[in-house]
Amino acid sequence: MPIRIAGQGSEGNFHILLDRQSALDIAAFVVDGFDLSPGEAIPSDGDPRIDHALKGFLFTCGPDHIRHPETLDGGGGLYPLHGSLAGTPVLESEIAGPEQAPGCRAIIECDLAGGGRARLERHWRVNTALGAVHLQDRVTNIGDDAFAPMMMYHINLGGWLMGAETEIIADAFAGQARPWRLGEGESAHFCVPAAGVDGWSEITLGPFHALSDRSLHVRFATATLPFLQMWRCERGDANVVSIEPVSHRIAKRPALAAAGEMPLLHPTESITYELAFRVA
Repeated sequence: MPIRIAGQGSEGNFHILLDRQSALDIAAFVVDGFDLSPGEAIPSDGDPRIDHALKGFLFTCGPDHIRHPETLDGGGGLYPLHGSLAGTPVLESEIAGPEQAPGCRAIIECDLAGGGRARLERHWRVNTALGAVHLQDRVTNIGDDAFAPMMMYHINLGGWLMGAETEIIADAFAGQARPWRLGEGESAHFCVPAAGVDGWSEITLGPFHALSDRSLHVRFATATLPFLQMWRCERGDANVVSIEPVSHRIAKRPALAAAGEMPLLHPTESITYELAFRVA
């Protein structure tokens, strides 16, 4: 059974469902009874881990690889689609008591594609005053060899939420509005440096008629998520738009390494990622 965490802010009631079977990602984000997740309206790349995760509101790819499969560093196989974390069950979890802000802590450990092992300490919490959900992730190398950490957070929305009035406003665009459709054709994406202030970058997508013309606001810490990626797919039965804070620009692993953009995480070392979102 998923873990349900509820909140009530000035913008109404909401709850998230956390998936114990897939790294405590968010299986659903329900606002005033309306789930923003795409559900079955997703494309399949043939990996059942990703098909399951992509149906939800947020899934995490990493910690050893992001995006499409590539040859392992040194050869001998492939990094899997979106890395090794998706589909990994929770090892331990603890729900915050009633005297605390609503939330959940969890530990997830996964074997890495190139060998080695990583631990993800995940902390979800809800700010009821702001109606916001906050995530802090700490990835620790618990293996014997160094690896290059990579993370991307896919925040997925059903494309049917979008309307003629829906637009994107982001620090990465100097606050200027852009159309939600991202480009021409049935599928499109972009990845740009994430600007912001005080170490955080913000993006707003909306308004959505189904949510009484409210919008989704996402913030993420740029120290370890310095890029903003977005993706749209309207192919066949698929209808999804995704906001994707990410650790690396779009390039093949060898090119990133040659540019010095794949620093290693050595045994016992950790790296932290943060993001938050709300409908307002």
